[in-house]
Amino acid sequence: MTAVEGTIVSTAMPTIIGDLHGLKLMNWVFSIYLLMSAVTTPIYGKLSDRYGRKRLLNIGLLIFVLGSFFCCISQSMLQLILARIVQGLGAGAIQPLTYTVLADIYPLEKRAGIIGLNGSSWGIASIVAPLLGGFIVQKLSWHWIFAINIPIGILTIILIQIFLHERKREVDKQVPIDYWGIALLTTILVFLMLGLQNLSNTNGLVVSLVLIILAILGLFLFIRIERLQKDPILPLHLFKNRTFVIQNISILLISGFLIGFEAYLPIWMQSVLGLNPTMGGFAVTPSSVVWLLGSFVSGKMIAKYPPHKITIFALSFLIIGCFFYLLLPLKTAFVIFLLISGIYGFGFGLSITTSTVTSQSVVSADEVGTATSFNTLARSLGQTMMVSVFGIVMNVNMARGVSEHKGLTFQMLDKMINPSMASGIPHQFLEPAKKAVFEGLHGIYVVGMFILSVTLIANFFDLKNRNLLKDFQSTEASKSK
Repeated sequence: MTAVEGTIVSTAMPTIIGDLHGLKLMNWVFSIYLLMSAVTTPIYGKLSDRYGRKRLLNIGLLIFVLGSFFCCISQSMLQLILARIVQGLGAGAIQPLTYTVLADIYPLEKRAGIIGLNGSSWGIASIVAPLLGGFIVQKLSWHWIFAINIPIGILTIILIQIFLHERKREVDKQVPIDYWGIALLTTILVFLMLGLQNLSNTNGLVVSLVLIILAILGLFLFIRIERLQKDPILPLHLFKNRTFVIQNISILLISGFLIGFEAYLPIWMQSVLGLNPTMGGFAVTPSSVVWLLGSFVSGKMIAKYPPHKITIFALSFLIIGCFFYLLLPLKTAFVIFLLISGIYGFGFGLSITTSTVTSQSVVSADEVGTATSFNTLARSLGQTMMVSVFGIVMNVNMARGVSEHKGLTFQMLDKMINPSMASGIPHQFLEPAKKAVFEGLHGIYVVGMFILSVTLIANFFDLKNRNLLKDFQSTEASKSK
């Protein structure tokens, strides 16, 4: 359900922009969803360690279904953004608790393969979602792309209720829930993202800086309060483990790069190449399919190599793919994008699966939910932060392109991004509009190369040859004794 959601919204976004005239607000459709998901992820993860996965997973699914309903009846970009808030509040439970359930059921030597098998849903979604999204957008209405979540979500809740069995957890009622930590963490994330999102608005620069400073101050207060809590929402001792920290920093940055690929490549296909929404969505399909291969290879490598070496190997594929993107001219054959997408997929599958399994394996059994949710939080936070940064980069570059061509307007770029409306642009502005969008997209991948380079450097600070499988087997043997 979440895999289809991510792919199908990217496929339909150009049509939504053209219909609701919201190019400048486009990033909020992605970022607010990711922000709400990021805010709630550690809360769901921590509560699942206390009250069980099943209850929290079903609550998240119910909220997600409700948010999907609000999305499908939205009539303006503002309504859609508000509906995505609700949807994101539910999505915060789905992915981390799914991975946590897998960690509960399967030992480490099988876990990476099972997570890879679970990841096959993304490969299936990458094929189904562009076809379904393209058909819905062209034959029906973009509103229906959100409506399909409703029956799927209800069916998923029923399946979980019937088939997911877990042991009853004994809750120590003497240990209170960390409400202060929850409130502060939520406030920090909201302030940070609002500040980043508003950076592109020169009139609101002071407000942005104030929000970012408040987020930093809130972080210091959060750390002080968490040290005093009996059961903190985010146990600080996790950050004493260098492997845990570096793997989560890596996945934050890699996931930030991922959103730049998934959200903006369909726009490249539909605006610059003039392809229809179905073909635009298919540009990311090879990535999702090869992602599965990367996940299974990760499972084999985890048994032999330390996590930082696998991540460096994965980054080599991502850097090569990004380098190719930077070299592509305005007019490039569609097949080239498919090849590069496949290279990306292998790198994403390797790195993200390795990060998930590593985060689960270097903590105690009663903290698996918290560690998994933090790993997912790092992914969501990276995507939320970078979609804001990418939006700033693209808007600044497109504004430069508009200023360089007298008569060219942002309204024309709105039409350019929706291929069905591109014919409404005066002929003399067609190529300048394409070039302006192309320059905006090119800037995104310049920033992307910088992100990947920083990630590569970070992994050289974790040179401990930690064998996760041997560590896990040693821990299990100690428990048996």
